[in-house]
Amino acid sequence: MREHLWLIGPLSGDRADPSPLVVNGHRRSRGPYTVGGAILRAIVPEVLERAPAHVASHDIEIRSVAPDLRDRVAARRETIDARIDDDERILVPAPRRTLRLANGVAEFLGAGLSGPRTLVVENLHEADPTDLELLAVLVRRLDPALLTMVLASRQPPPRWFRGHVADSAGAGQVHAEPGQGWPPHAGGAAHVASDCTDERSRADYEALDPAERARLHDLRADELEAAGEFSPRLGAVPFHREHGADPRGRGAEALWTAVDHCVREGFLDAVIELGRRGLRLAGPGSDLWWRFTQRTATALGALSRQDEARDLYERARRGSQDPAVHAASAYGTAMLDARHPDPDRRDLGRARGWINQAVAISTLLPDRQERAFKLGFDRNGQALIEARAGEPHKALSLVESAIELARRDLPPGRHPLHRMVLYANRGRLLAELGRTKEAREEYTEAIAVDPLFADHYLDRGNLLFRLGLTDEALADYEAAIRVSPPLPEAYYNRAEVRLALGDLAGGRADLDHVLELDPDHLDAYINRAGVLAVLGLAAEARADVETGLALMPGNPHLLTVKGQLDTASGHFEEAARAFDAALDRAPGLGTAWANRGILRYETGDAEGAVADLSRAIEIEEGPELYFNRATALRALGRGEAATDDLRRALDLDPGDPDIRRALGLR
Repeated sequence: MREHLWLIGPLSGDRADPSPLVVNGHRRSRGPYTVGGAILRAIVPEVLERAPAHVASHDIEIRSVAPDLRDRVAARRETIDARIDDDERILVPAPRRTLRLANGVAEFLGAGLSGPRTLVVENLHEADPTDLELLAVLVRRLDPALLTMVLASRQPPPRWFRGHVADSAGAGQVHAEPGQGWPPHAGGAAHVASDCTDERSRADYEALDPAERARLHDLRADELEAAGEFSPRLGAVPFHREHGADPRGRGAEALWTAVDHCVREGFLDAVIELGRRGLRLAGPGSDLWWRFTQRTATALGALSRQDEARDLYERARRGSQDPAVHAASAYGTAMLDARHPDPDRRDLGRARGWINQAVAISTLLPDRQERAFKLGFDRNGQALIEARAGEPHKALSLVESAIELARRDLPPGRHPLHRMVLYANRGRLLAELGRTKEAREEYTEAIAVDPLFADHYLDRGNLLFRLGLTDEALADYEAAIRVSPPLPEAYYNRAEVRLALGDLAGGRADLDHVLELDPDHLDAYINRAGVLAVLGLAAEARADVETGLALMPGNPHLLTVKGQLDTASGHFEEAARAFDAALDRAPGLGTAWANRGILRYETGDAEGAVADLSRAIEIEEGPELYFNRATALRALGRGEAATDDLRRALDLDPGDPDIRRALGLR
């Protein structure tokens, strides 16, 4: 039986598989997806020969994780962002995009590998976060009999690792030998040739004259560039240029090439690391310095590192007198205050102050087109702040003024992403205000700008679902699934529609897949636990409840499902405690009131049952609630009130046989 192996140490040593894929996982080699790219470069060519459609169906993942394969794998699903000028790109992929890519790679390998393979990764302790996330997904989703992984790291295994753990220097076990998977120890030149990842030659390297070291670094960078592969430009090339003869010139430019690519792809940890290195080299106040500052601050904010991002914007304000820098820094700082992940730390008043400064500067820009774009961009930010402040009408007015600026002052065809974002935001605000027909039209307008942008299908699908247009909602969720790497939210939303239509098996299958894609998806545990309880699978439902409560202790929805399970198993005291705890945390949770009402009826407290069911009906009426309250009212001898409840239940669900039977109807 094959299993994964985690080796404590940088090298893998002896290997049982005669032809493993051996990868130096150090991010200095090829940056983000150093490991993932190596896997795909080894596997994709052979899959292309026998299953080109399978490769085509994973074009996004392959082209993002292994950019060196872009000349062999055509872009079948390319968003408009890839085809516009740099000054029109305004979107940074969400941090979770890399999870989508990792799941896409797992699915590609799961169906694409023709037989068992072994992957050996060395120096995993120096890997980029994208590779660590990818390996975690591969360990979770692929059978080790198909892809066996030997992972060598100076650090102990993380929680996601499943397999055997050994010391790479342990006697009688796997051990490292010089020359296996590494360049031979051959002085300072060898250290540079290893991209300075072979620690055994570091002393010889450090003994070299600084000018000789710089010369060797430039030679290595020249060699890598001449080879024609792009991925070394994300790791080794900028490293060597930084340490070559012209760090502030060629070094800074090489770092910018890497940063710009990583921003486009959403490799945010790499943006931060590379951007900070670039800031140390770029001339303060220069255009390149500002580009490093803005991209690094944006990535920090996206990863919820607000204080570090704020510090960069403050440095920009102190180091520049450029109005555009001050306007963008004010906008960025406003968004940090408005979007803080901890609601208690959001400061909408301070955000208003910063965004007003951005608007004031943008209003003064002399070029009409630049002013229309940047002022519209700032007003869209203002709209977000007003929406967070509970002022949707003000927010809508600001978005509409930005749309009008674009319509009036921007040439047709310019800034399509800016227009798309504005249409989608107007759609969200119109939906919030109950103007659903107009909201649907706005989402459709946004989708027309870029039919391969998945998020807007989700937004429109959610609106259609709320309107009861389930077939059209399903079509939008399925469109999102088609145009994107594996997207947990699309499967989750489709599950909700299927469950609403009574398709428990289909809903459960989607929820199963959501949790395969994202084991930390709390709402999926909540919904699947409820489905499993309805299906009578109490043990599985309870397992989901326990897993969900470990992710979020005290979650009222999970406590409600726990109470249902305890009620069904006759553990009434435990059930009561669960319902009470749920209602303490969420007094407006109708299902908790309804199920506590059932518990109270089961334990002989009909008065309490009526009170709880009445509260549930106040929150959201439903035929089952009226039927259950009628049952409790009859137990109290209140027949007329019970009949009224049954009649109301029949109005809500005329075909329910239990309700008709209780009223003496056929």
